[in-house]
Amino acid sequence: MATLIWCLFISILLPMLSKGPVGYAQNKLGRYDNKNPRSQQATLTGFGARALAAHQNAFEALIMFAPAILLAIATNNTGKIIEQLAVVHIISRLCYHILYLLNWSTLRSIVWFIGLGTTLAIVIQCLPV
Repeated sequence: MATLIWCLFISILLPMLSKGPVGYAQNKLGRYDNKNPRSQQATLTGFGARALAAHQNAFEALIMFAPAILLAIATNNTGKIIEQLAVVHIISRLCYHILYLLNWSTLRSIVWFIGLGTTLAIVIQCLPV
């Protein structure tokens, strides 16, 4: 179960960590506008726009992954298969972010499906038979 908790913790950190490249891109516009950061983010293009989209997607993935992990813990389905799915999910999310920043869209989409698949597989493993 410790692996699942660590994966959940990492997935909670990913949206915050993914803000780094967004802030970097905002600084490249002259300075980080802390009074109106979302207005400034709306003007980002290229790398900055991709960084923002990856940042937002990290929250979207967390919204699905966290309940799946909590479901696994609540139903006492914390075996090796679910642990491996959780680790693959975290790896896929890290790869997804890097691929988004690099603008490798096709591979990024494949990795996105892997991440989604791991989340769905965790839930499926918890369904009563």
